[in-house]
Amino acid sequence: MVAVAARAGRSRRAPRWARRSIAPLVLLAVWQVLGSTGALSAQTLAAPSTVLGKAVTMTADGTLPSALAVSLQRVLCGLALGSLVGVGLALVAGLSRLGEDLVDATVQMLRTVPFIGLIPLLIIWVGIGEAPKVALIAMGVGFNLYLNVYAGIRSVDDALVEAGRTLGLNRRQQIWHIVLPGALPGLMTGLRYALTVSWLALVFGETINADNGIGFLMNQAREFFQTDVIVVCLLVYALLGLLADLIVRALERTLLSWRPTFSGT
Repeated sequence: MVAVAARAGRSRRAPRWARRSIAPLVLLAVWQVLGSTGALSAQTLAAPSTVLGKAVTMTADGTLPSALAVSLQRVLCGLALGSLVGVGLALVAGLSRLGEDLVDATVQMLRTVPFIGLIPLLIIWVGIGEAPKVALIAMGVGFNLYLNVYAGIRSVDDALVEAGRTLGLNRRQQIWHIVLPGALPGLMTGLRYALTVSWLALVFGETINADNGIGFLMNQAREFFQTDVIVVCLLVYALLGLLADLIVRALERTLLSWRPTFSGT
């Protein structure tokens, strides 16, 4: 009876999506009221209705889709390059003591250098075209993936590896069936951080002689105090980040379905 009552109580609750929407809707309402009454000037922050109108205009004239396509291309290229290098180095360092001796110290040293501060050197090394923008994103992605994948490999229970050895698995089979599946949670965590950092790096990267992209639109809007355009671009970044997080969560549910986890009460 207690269990039935508890289930009935839960069924009377509002859906999770509705509860999670309350705070954003209240914030939007307060923001709109402040903007409509003039308590918040348009030069300080445009009202939501103004931002929505600007987003529709920028979409209709092709400005926003064009900038979005360019930014997505840069992020995908940087993500692919950074993932290849970061995961590759993590496998070398995580699966071998010799690899760890050769790779880990150097990577740990380089990751402490703010990659944003490397922009002047990147311009000198590879020019002011697309290369420094992609390289900046790749560095942000690579370091995050390296740290999490390396930690994931080294956190695999050694008893499982020993059990595999006892069952007759060779080294390649131990890595494929035990170590790599055990490192998947670290890979997923690293991927979520990497996607977040990739958009941050994109904003800075698109300050390097860019003539298109979301970051370029933001920089241009800053020069003319167009707060509505700035907010539109920020919302695009937020929506892209949310979409990326949903994709990674879906991958986690698929790839980590074998691992029971606590999901709250």
